Amino acid sequence: MTRNEFKALTARQIVILDGATGTELSKRGLPPGTCPEAWCREHPEAILAVQRDYIAAGANIIYTPTFGGNPLKLREFGLAEQTLDLNRELAKISRRAAGEAVLVFGDLAPTGQFLEPVGDLPFEAAVDAYREQARGLLEGGVDGFVIETMMDVQETRAALLAIREICDLPVLVSLTFEKGQHTLTGNHAVSALITLQALGADAFGCNCSSGPEEMLETIRLLKPYSRVPLIAKPNAGLPQFIDGHTVFNLQPEAFSRQTALLAEAGAGLLGGCCGTTPEHIRALSQILAGRPAPAVEPCRGACVSSARTWHEITPGGPFTLVGERLNPTGKKALQAELRAGKLELVRQIADEQIAAGAALLDLNMGLSGIDERALMQQSVALLSSEITLPLCIDTTSAEVAEAALRLYPGRALFNSITAETQRLQEVLPVAAKYGAMLILLPVTDQGIPETLPERIAVIERIYAEAQKYGYRKEDLCVDALVMTVSANPAAAALTLGLIEWCSREWGSNTIIGLSNISFGLPRRELLNRTFLGMALGCGLNCAIANPMLTDIQETILAGDLLNRRDQRCQKYLARFSGQEGSATAAPAAKVPADPGQRVRAALLNGDSSMMPESLRAALAAGHSADELVNAVLIPAIAEVGERFERKEYFLPQLIMSADVMRLAMEILDPILRQTGQNQPSRGKIVIATVKNDIHDIGKNIVALLLRNYNFTVIDLGKDVAAETILEAAQREGARLVALSALMTTTMGEMKTVIDLARQRGLHDLQFIIGGAVIDEPYARSIGAHYAANAHDTVKIASRLLA
Repeated sequence: MTRNEFKALTARQIVILDGATGTELSKRGLPPGTCPEAWCREHPEAILAVQRDYIAAGANIIYTPTFGGNPLKLREFGLAEQTLDLNRELAKISRRAAGEAVLVFGDLAPTGQFLEPVGDLPFEAAVDAYREQARGLLEGGVDGFVIETMMDVQETRAALLAIREICDLPVLVSLTFEKGQHTLTGNHAVSALITLQALGADAFGCNCSSGPEEMLETIRLLKPYSRVPLIAKPNAGLPQFIDGHTVFNLQPEAFSRQTALLAEAGAGLLGGCCGTTPEHIRALSQILAGRPAPAVEPCRGACVSSARTWHEITPGGPFTLVGERLNPTGKKALQAELRAGKLELVRQIADEQIAAGAALLDLNMGLSGIDERALMQQSVALLSSEITLPLCIDTTSAEVAEAALRLYPGRALFNSITAETQRLQEVLPVAAKYGAMLILLPVTDQGIPETLPERIAVIERIYAEAQKYGYRKEDLCVDALVMTVSANPAAAALTLGLIEWCSREWGSNTIIGLSNISFGLPRRELLNRTFLGMALGCGLNCAIANPMLTDIQETILAGDLLNRRDQRCQKYLARFSGQEGSATAAPAAKVPADPGQRVRAALLNGDSSMMPESLRAALAAGHSADELVNAVLIPAIAEVGERFERKEYFLPQLIMSADVMRLAMEILDPILRQTGQNQPSRGKIVIATVKNDIHDIGKNIVALLLRNYNFTVIDLGKDVAAETILEAAQREGARLVALSALMTTTMGEMKTVIDLARQRGLHDLQFIIGGAVIDEPYARSIGAHYAANAHDTVKIASRLLA
């Protein structure tokens, strides 16, 4: 199936997807704790029966039984070397089930590991793993691919790139969102949509984690921004543990009625996840029969995104200020630091521009005598993990652009594409591959056109080339090319003429590098501010400028108000209510002068590079190791937890700050031992994923965090029998056991462990339980404490072992 054929299909009808596979296989004999992929290959009649049941129920697309078919997951069963063959054979089995009337999409899912910098898995290693799986599925004859149940946008990007680099079949992408519309790793639903549809996803949506009623909010939120059809694959309500069995509370009729509301909200591909059966899909197919497919009609403008947020850039929207200061040109301190291979100043300048109100940050590493590619990659990795604003990647090199855009976990603004042969032939294809929004600069191989008609012709020529890669006018910002008036008195009029043509006639975004206008002249700030006001009057909606200059910020606020871009004067009033006059520069986000406060900042920022030096400085300034632990580090890590609970921090920040806490304790521990003040363990905790459950990513996160909070953790791994867990607790003298389960079919093992403990007289042994299918009522019913996330586990453990 081609991507155009898939687009036509989703425009023609609502597409019915299949339902849960794992529970259906369990009904047909899949033993707990075994590799489902290997078992399906050995028992093809089982998966054939499941898939034929879904087809008979009305499914238009079935997924291959390869959820755990990537080599990193298969390695847990000693099957990594069989990745290609296993996926090929399972795709062929699904092809047999589908025949010619139904489509088969190859299923890719999480690797079970965190990518750098949160985890240890390099981005390219993830791409390689998914590429190997995708090759097998492709050889098996799939019609397309689905990347599902993803929790991290960067891992999802790795899977999507792996597919796109070997074929051009349609790809569905589906993430799992928690309350608040974020993934486990803090990726917002809209940000993920913008990133992945730009990268080449043919449909986007959500599956698992909630029932259809809860999923409505997500679909409604995504609809205005979606340029591709939306997917919804909800669970059959909420799981309940009744008489030793897990039961979902939505029967087929109720499920179909509620899921049909998702179609009304804009979802065009609908199916089921946990707890759904062929009967659920049959009821859904019947209730949706004959309904038209929802139109794909985004009503919002083009957006750029980071891993955690997004920013809309549209001619009629609020002005976009792109911070210009992450550019070594004319900045001696930054040049020296980059030549030394350091990035501390990069982070500091980024923080200052964010505090001053920049919407995006321009990132340029063009400097003689350095490895621009390597420093750009390092800067992208640093800023992507530590700030929320989207980036503007600024380079003339195709190689540097490829390195930066490949690693960047969002949709970047790219600066810039000209009509020069090298840029059109080498740089434009790279920017298009990664879906970047483009800045167009009217420059040719012959130089800068001298007249307005010539500049317009160049812009139209670049746009014609960009259209070949699928770009639309709203995906572009035209750089109106500001030149200094000291060299050419007509420069300002030329720039303003191009801005006016773009905004009034052509209908595109416009952007300028503001400070060029005043180069070589006195009172540059006066010229810059005045020219900005003139450009705003011509329709300018973006600028690359210094956000630290208050007069620039204030001119933008006034311009947005006067151009009706500031609804009910909200931004203007928020800035100026109660003020008289203004300052000349925005305050910088300075590095704390006190060494103890620098230690605190390093922990709050999860900055492992800053912590050792900050600790040495604090100790040299007279702070004792004990004071740093009790008065600085412990309160700071407590604040990290509070920010996590307020959803200001997400799992990556929580883990990185905990890692920095561990690093600080490693540095201070020898000093504390010398003075007899070393921190004892806060207690022993045995942790395990219960018997027959092979999922351990959540358990691993909890174990990591507990260790970094100075608990002694005995990690027994996954698929651990009740007897083994209790024997370890008794042997180690642990007073607390943490149990994890991801599947509804294994959550009953938690009760088995606790019941066995009571039978053995271990009445003082306490239990914390958690996992995707666990809730507070279930925990209470079996005599355990419920932890909703890793930080909850730390809080409960701290209380129980105090």
